[in-house]
Amino acid sequence: MSTATPARRRNGIVLFLAVTFITSWASWGLAIALGGSAMKPPVVLPYLFGAFGPLIGALVLRMRRARRRDPRPEHAVRTRPKVLFWAPLLLVLASASVVGAALLAHLLGGPEVNLSEAEELFKTAGGPAPFFVSMLVAGPLSEEAGWRGTAYPRMRASLGRFQVGLLLGVIWAVWHLPLFFVNGTVQEKLGLDSLSGLLFALSTIPMALLTGYAYERAGVFAAMAVHFAANTTMTLLGVEEPLVQAAILTVQTLLALVLLATHRSAPKPAPTPVPHPHQPLTDPAAPAPTPTHAEA
Repeated sequence: MSTATPARRRNGIVLFLAVTFITSWASWGLAIALGGSAMKPPVVLPYLFGAFGPLIGALVLRMRRARRRDPRPEHAVRTRPKVLFWAPLLLVLASASVVGAALLAHLLGGPEVNLSEAEELFKTAGGPAPFFVSMLVAGPLSEEAGWRGTAYPRMRASLGRFQVGLLLGVIWAVWHLPLFFVNGTVQEKLGLDSLSGLLFALSTIPMALLTGYAYERAGVFAAMAVHFAANTTMTLLGVEEPLVQAAILTVQTLLALVLLATHRSAPKPAPTPVPHPHQPLTDPAAPAPTPTHAEA
């Protein structure tokens, strides 16, 4: 099977990022212009649509690949039955990293760890089920097919896992910037010019490393599980204090580094040798010719 040329891979990444940023930033720009709360009509419509920018970018690239009959990216990971093992395991691990870091921050003088905000969140969402569905849709479902399922394997063709994680983490942070100006969002409450806003931006790097690890282990659904677990746990715990954010950033960075350092990528299959045009084809199973007296 042929592989995409470096120029074509770069063009694909540029197209994906262009569609993603234009879709998201145009939608969030409209939400900013409307001026109301992101949780109420009419602002909620462009606010939610903007979150689907990465998914739309992925669909555009998928349609172009089908039209051109290009091969799948070499580092693309298909969803396999092993996702049934890895997705729950990584979901628990991602959630535990947040809870553990919050407990560590409390020991260092931070706020007490509790679920006091959960009741209010469930009430606002209409119950636990709508809340968890909204956390799954806005983030994991709307983003991971793009960042991990589309951009990640194309970048991995020329970069290592740490490099891709760092680069995608920075891009991910920049992509979130307009949300700091949309009323009622988590980012707007943190503030762009605050320490909490800076820590939020930095937190996208270990999250990109963790979701990248999950993707390489078991595909997009595993990356969604990590994204969902981290976002949901932080929301339920009401993580806003800089000390708690810093603890989560540190714990998740260390966790990502350990996981990536102990996981080796699957070896690439050896290329099929192409015979020289003037070299006769031989059957490897045929017996070797009997040497002549001159050769003996």
